[in-house]
Amino acid sequence: MNDQIPVKNVTPVKVHKPKSAEQGKRRSARSRIYVRAVQGPLETFRRFFGLFFIVLFAGIPWIQYDGHQAILLDIVNQRFTIFHLTLWPQDLTVLAYIFIVSAFALFFVTTFAGRVWCGFMCPQTTWVYMYNLVEEKIEGPRNKRMKLDGRPMDADKFIRKFLKHSIWIIIATLTALSFVGYFTPIGSLFVDFFTFNTSFWATFSVLFFAGCTYGNAGYMREIMCTHICPYARFQSAMFDKDTFTVSYDAKRGESRGPRPRKLSHEQVKEKGLGDCIDCNLCVQVCPTGIDIRNGLQYECINCGACVDACNGVMDKMSYPKGLISFTSEERLEGGTTHIVRPKLVGYFVVLLVMMGLLIANIATRVPLEVDIIRDRNSLYRETNTGDIENVYTIKVLNKSQSTNTYVITVSGLADHSFIGDSVVTVEGGNLSTTPISVATSPDNLEDSVTDIAFTVTTTTENGEVITVSESTKFLYK
Repeated sequence: MNDQIPVKNVTPVKVHKPKSAEQGKRRSARSRIYVRAVQGPLETFRRFFGLFFIVLFAGIPWIQYDGHQAILLDIVNQRFTIFHLTLWPQDLTVLAYIFIVSAFALFFVTTFAGRVWCGFMCPQTTWVYMYNLVEEKIEGPRNKRMKLDGRPMDADKFIRKFLKHSIWIIIATLTALSFVGYFTPIGSLFVDFFTFNTSFWATFSVLFFAGCTYGNAGYMREIMCTHICPYARFQSAMFDKDTFTVSYDAKRGESRGPRPRKLSHEQVKEKGLGDCIDCNLCVQVCPTGIDIRNGLQYECINCGACVDACNGVMDKMSYPKGLISFTSEERLEGGTTHIVRPKLVGYFVVLLVMMGLLIANIATRVPLEVDIIRDRNSLYRETNTGDIENVYTIKVLNKSQSTNTYVITVSGLADHSFIGDSVVTVEGGNLSTTPISVATSPDNLEDSVTDIAFTVTTTTENGEVITVSESTKFLYK
């Protein structure tokens, strides 16, 4: 009981704490993030890619193919037109494969390079960047915007705010019109909208999506990426030590702190300082307001803005670039990044399999759907000549985009009579409904239920013969 616990002298470790005022401004739930503009190769690439995406998004609905809109997702008439391909509710497997392929492509890219989808390709990021650009051109750079918002309303502030929000509303409206143009013919939509002749639902859709665009890109911004989008929450499950992410090299950067520019790199090292000068530019340019020096965070969208900002500072200080860079945890720890690894190979193999199934499903898809409906009013009836007659309704869906002629025949009954149109012509994307009566002598019926089949045959413009058979029952007694 008299044994004493030895006392050990512990040297206090200096822990870096971000500037409270700066962090308070940027991370408060009630304040907005003022993003500073940045220049650099990653930012340039992001701008050009964003411009390409916007042009693609706005231009696709205007593309015409074979006399119709190339891509039209007509929900009202339950058909999706994608160039020469028309998808119906019966083609749900094709749509399912498209979503599965998209999902595994995203998983593969995320495992390899983190959230580059969010940083470079996501529509939310692209539109937020566009809104930020408008804001910067009208209200000025970051410091001027902060001062403008902090001062009371005056004529100059009102004009700038009014002009900014007017342009935001115009962009939101054009975005909504382009988006709705994927679901309704875009040419007539634009004309009808600006002449106030659109239907209620078309007008509602445009105004609803315009409001969503204005609210998301103008106000919610990083909140959509950090709190609403589920991708931010489960993305870490796909990361491993070899995933390329935007990372800060703490071994090289710490201890951070300001220093005179006249000091050489070697003199700075002698003073016990790292390469980070604690300028906070990496925080100011971040669209989600995080400090990448605190390590990997789910809010990081891998846009690379902090990489460009830090490399610019390193150039000014005559330090080597790459203090913040796209790298892997394995490389930061001194190891070698493994490009080929089981998880990545697994995603790639599944992606190839799903793409193969998608292509096979489209290649083997028959552009003809036949449905046989028995008359529900009576099982059968006896004609004046003593024959037994069953009545059917034949529905022929032409899933192609060209007009085809279809020949209808019946098999399974000996010596039967066929009453109705045996040849029907159906325009592309339309449904034909044909009532048909089939009659035969009772002597030809061995059972009360006889299996028969209706066969529909057509020859396409390419000379391909398409045949679809549907079985049904011929009833007696």
